[in-house]
Amino acid sequence: MDRLDGMAVFIRVAEAGSFTAVAEQLGLARSAVTRSIAALEAHLGVKLIARSTRSLKLTAEGEVYLERCREILALVDAAEGDLSGGDRTPRGPIRISVPVSFGVRHLAPLVADFITTYPGVTLDIDFNDRQVNLIESGLDMAIRITTQLDPTQVARRISTSRLLTLASPEYLARHGRPRTPADLAAHQCLGYTGTARATWPYRVDGEMQWVPVGGRLQANSGDALLDACQRGLGIARQPSFIAAPAIRAGLLDVLLVDFPGPELGIHAVFPSNRYLPTRVRALADYLAERIGPSPYWDAGLP
Repeated sequence: MDRLDGMAVFIRVAEAGSFTAVAEQLGLARSAVTRSIAALEAHLGVKLIARSTRSLKLTAEGEVYLERCREILALVDAAEGDLSGGDRTPRGPIRISVPVSFGVRHLAPLVADFITTYPGVTLDIDFNDRQVNLIESGLDMAIRITTQLDPTQVARRISTSRLLTLASPEYLARHGRPRTPADLAAHQCLGYTGTARATWPYRVDGEMQWVPVGGRLQANSGDALLDACQRGLGIARQPSFIAAPAIRAGLLDVLLVDFPGPELGIHAVFPSNRYLPTRVRALADYLAERIGPSPYWDAGLP
């Protein structure tokens, strides 16, 4: 393992706080990671990491060296692009985490096109609805879909999705169509498990209002809730990137179109305080270009 590789390993160990975690991320033996850090310390003649039986902590010299390593690797990445005549073709591994429904429906085809376009790139995709810690998990990027992103996160906005209120024609024939958000109190509403409060937001008279809802079925899967909605079990609130095909097929009606909810932002989130390799930046650029601010799944929806 050369000096630059050792620096990259040191950054990962410093951020993850664990030799074992980094070994698992890189597919190496723990002893190889330990030897890499020991070789750096021997070359520099200083201790970079204070080890104990329970934790790792950077020394003062380690803190300084960490920032220098980040700067050096970023410069190397830029220099390689300059020496290739500005053709900074993406190369190397990328590890990303994506929400299950969005990832399977929309991201999988796009990343397949991406690695076809850039054969020097390898991708490891974790389909996961949990918000994993990027640094601890050794991830280069995660896709987050939310109405409000944590302002401390380093992110790029990729696209948007509408949040739609939906019901099957059969359900509406039996129970009637809600005309205002307040009418939802008389309906079975299909909600996400573990939400902070049993309310749905709507813009009423120019202001966002949280409307109480309730029902007999909850789930932690948008696909499961969409299926239940299509079966006539209640009214669901789903992002357009999930619901669009069922709406176009006539399986679901869009309700309360005069009372829009908050827009969902689709973001590429990156590990904080880490240089961003060309390959990761290229993937974020690719997704933003292919999806865009007016996503294809919203075309023609009410």
